[in-house]
Amino acid sequence: MVDTIPGALLDRMEVIRSTAYTEAREVAIARHHLVPPPARAAALRPEEVEVSDDALRAIVADYTREAGVRSLERELGRLLRKVATKVAAGERATPVAVGVDDIRGGWGRPRFFFEAADRTSVPGVVTGLAVTGAGGDVLFVEATSSEGTEGLTLTGQLGDVMKESAEIALSYVRSHAADLAIDPADLRGRRFHVHVPAGAVPRTGPRPGSPSPRPWSACCGTSRSARRWA
Repeated sequence: MVDTIPGALLDRMEVIRSTAYTEAREVAIARHHLVPPPARAAALRPEEVEVSDDALRAIVADYTREAGVRSLERELGRLLRKVATKVAAGERATPVAVGVDDIRGGWGRPRFFFEAADRTSVPGVVTGLAVTGAGGDVLFVEATSSEGTEGLTLTGQLGDVMKESAEIALSYVRSHAADLAIDPADLRGRRFHVHVPAGAVPRTGPRPGSPSPRPWSACCGTSRSARRWA
């Protein structure tokens, strides 16, 4: 995250950029490089434990979700130590096949959720894209309207670009109401409120409205009535 490096120092550094691992790459890395060492450390032979790809995918997507594999390596070590403990106590017989149910049962509810379908099923919620340490995430934007002084209210810790995008969206709707099959009278005497829930949470890394170019985009949309900026 170069955004946290002071400009004067960054100007004197050579920056080598690398993209985050995809989910498929993290699963492949875990399968070939991260599972064997902690298994040996837990006194488990290769033929005594098998972690399914579905279980690895669940760990990557629901419990770690990071740009690299450091947390994934720690979680795999914790998982295999639990397996070794159960084998030593006689609670599990070898070979042990670790599946998704073992992950859910041992670690509880997921730390991360794919909530786009649930969130966007509510009128007034639209989605955009945000840059995160893991590569990217879905950004939710909520909008609503009410009677009152005409204008726009923006909430959430937003940059100038995001604020301008919302203003432009509202101006576009007002000026093209007829083309959008909207009665101009429905816009008079209405105040619109646009809120980015996760945008209110301070974070490191690229932010909406950052002055330096970033491969992010966010769509405020023109719906009437979103969440993670991880």
